[in-house]
This record gives sequence, structure tokens and C-alpha cells, in this order.
Amino acid sequence: MTNLPPTSQQDSESAENTQTSLSPWRCLTGAMIAGGLAFAAYSLTSSIAQTYAAKPIASTNPTAINIAIAVRTLVVGVSTLATFVFGIATIGLVALAMQISIQKLKNRTASTSD
Repeated sequence: MTNLPPTSQQDSESAENTQTSLSPWRCLTGAMIAGGLAFAAYSLTSSIAQTYAAKPIASTNPTAINIAIAVRTLVVGVSTLATFVFGIATIGLVALAMQISIQKLKNRTASTSD
């Protein structure tokens, strides 16, 4: 069996399948999951920052202190980055759900007026 390039009919069918699988409900479900992960990452970030603030670095070696500060900054930074990534994904999915809902309402209104 040979691999043939996709035809325009196959492209339009795959585009239709993509559009039918996208729904506001699926977007909101994804937003809830991403929001939960954002909240978990925020809680983790807060806990890490409080723990680091409560426990000062116990060393007199300047090199060890600088390395410890760098590691602490890196850990809090990565955790904060995860919080913002999931938070922005949540906002984007909610906005996508609203956009899809508005498009469906416009299509429904246009089809009833014709």
C-alpha cells in the first residue's frame, strides 16, 4: 500500500472533525483542570516561599550562601512560572469557550433569519 498525499476532501473532513470536537463544555472542563493545577502550583509556591523565609541559610561561607540563594531563587521561580502558565491557560480556555458560544449563537441567529 502506498502513501498518497491527502486530498482536499480529506483535508475538509479532518477540519470538520476538529470543529465538531471543539465545544464550550470541553473548553470549560479544560479550564477547570488548568485552574486546579494553577491553584495547586500557587499553594506550592506560597508554601516554598514561606519555608525559605522562615529558615535562614546557616553558613558563613560566601560561596555556599550565594549557591543557596541561587537555588532558592530558581526553585521559587520555576514554581511561580508553573503557576502563571496554568493560570494563563485557564484564562485562554475560558475566553475560547466564550468565543465558541458567541459563534454558535451568531450561526443560530443567522440560520433562523434566512
